[in-house]
Amino acid sequence: MGETPFSLEFKVRDYECDMQGIVNNANYQHYMEHARHEYLHHIGLDFAKLTEEGIILVVKRIEIDYHFPLRSGDVFFVDCVAERVSPLRFAFVQNIFRLSDRKPIISARVTGTSINRNGRPFLPEIIDKAFGPVKQQ
Repeated sequence: MGETPFSLEFKVRDYECDMQGIVNNANYQHYMEHARHEYLHHIGLDFAKLTEEGIILVVKRIEIDYHFPLRSGDVFFVDCVAERVSPLRFAFVQNIFRLSDRKPIISARVTGTSINRNGRPFLPEIIDKAFGPVKQQ
């Protein structure tokens, strides 16, 4: 899609931290998932409605690099840029930065596809239009 990332702001809640006082690694995936859903809404796609229509968006692969931990009370934002990577796959390039100093926290790439109710991959027109042509490497 575009080069300007979609961005969503969050604040770390106490219960998201582990006994070491830092955000538990699993919570970063929750933050990124929420940002992806909001991104889809931002471009006019409703995740729940797509599912009702038999267009089931699924994650195929997640690659995450952890750079620095967040702590309770930290305000941060998740960037999200989508791109088409193959005829049946798309990817979200996502980064998390601490707001106060823009310190990089996470770099991730989430590759997904859409499947029908029978679990078969397909790319309906609405998804094709939303993610555009396959990005040339």
